[in-house]
Amino acid sequence: MRDILVTLIVFGWLPLVFKKPYMGALMWVWISVMNPHTQGWGFATTFPFAAIIAAVTIVSLLFSREEKSLPLTSATLVFIAFVLWMNVTSIFAIYPEEIHDQWVKVMKIMLMTFVVFMLIKTRKHIELLVWTIVISLGYYGVKGGIFTIIGGGVDMVLGPEQTFIGGNNEIALALIMTIPLMHFLQTITPKIWVRHALTAAILLSSLAALGSYSRGALLAIAAMGAFLWLKSQHKVRIGMLLIVAIPPAVAFMPEQWTERMDSINSYEEDASAQGRFNAWWMAYNLAKDKPVTGGGFEIITPELFYLYAPNPEDLHAAHSIYFQALGEHGFVGLGLYLLLGLLTWRTGSWIIRNTRKLEEYKWAYNLARMIQVSLVGFLTGGAFLSLLYFDVPYYLLGAMVATRILVAKELKQKASSASDKKGTGAPRQFGQLNPSQAGTIAGDSS
Repeated sequence: MRDILVTLIVFGWLPLVFKKPYMGALMWVWISVMNPHTQGWGFATTFPFAAIIAAVTIVSLLFSREEKSLPLTSATLVFIAFVLWMNVTSIFAIYPEEIHDQWVKVMKIMLMTFVVFMLIKTRKHIELLVWTIVISLGYYGVKGGIFTIIGGGVDMVLGPEQTFIGGNNEIALALIMTIPLMHFLQTITPKIWVRHALTAAILLSSLAALGSYSRGALLAIAAMGAFLWLKSQHKVRIGMLLIVAIPPAVAFMPEQWTERMDSINSYEEDASAQGRFNAWWMAYNLAKDKPVTGGGFEIITPELFYLYAPNPEDLHAAHSIYFQALGEHGFVGLGLYLLLGLLTWRTGSWIIRNTRKLEEYKWAYNLARMIQVSLVGFLTGGAFLSLLYFDVPYYLLGAMVATRILVAKELKQKASSASDKKGTGAPRQFGQLNPSQAGTIAGDSS
């Protein structure tokens, strides 16, 4: 039944893509983030839904009369450079004959990310993109939260198999990233029942993250909660909510959960933690030997661990977005990735700074703040996970860039209109910008 349902949704949606190409971008995000076909047990689990959606979306994009240029800001230019650099490191990969499958997988993700960037333009598009991400991941949050309550937190929450978020650590981090986006949607929806439903989803997703038994997720929650409180305009309300919600949730979890979380303090004796450190040293030592290009894809091999790891017998994936970038793409690749994160953050800061006192752009102000909160969770939890190619952070980059371009364009138009009125003798109203201010706002200063 689930296989048929997913098939009907996909093929029923495809005709809309030819009329509205952005619908194809949203469907791609849904199929790539949620992976709904993995929830079935029949033909849908191996049916090439993603390839069909991608093909139809690209064809509709090519023949569409709508504007379809790639937004060229400092953040997107660095993203392009990062993707190109992956191809350079693939040419000089240590195991060039073994990287093909991973290269194809990553390049498909990046190609469709560029397509999303090209098609998400308006406020409606941006909000629908956030809704798509929230529904795609929130499904697992609600499901996992209910599972945790029913089972008393004894069994571990996992994500869909054979996806980026299949493991307990990965699904926990994805849910943590989703919670601020849920809060953003609460600020833009006029329907009370939707706001209440999102509150329930936030609580259940938080419980599911705890039920994953992920220690990295616990650190990410702490970092994200602290930043949310710091940036919030309602510090007392947020503080009281955290005080009221966290202790009961932690008290609900069984003793085995507490023991696992307590092991953070004794990481020297924890085999999993030591395995991560071993993999980090391996990536660092490999990058020192090949500082420019790194080792390329597929470097987790016994041979390379024998050459570069302190403990050659402890074979582990990088378990860190930073060391994964370093080992696979060298210091140049890591530098580009860190710069991309910085520019994404500054794009959000620009939006916040220029919309803080403008009521009509409150949606943009709240979106930028909540994406920054989400990124704090990802950048903290990602320090312990191999999620360099997880697509959701790149979609959030696209939402941030599209929001900035839209806000800058509209503010420039208003400033120009105010200037015209001033030239005809009409008084300039309070809060309107002069042309010089408009130029500063419209320019890419991030």
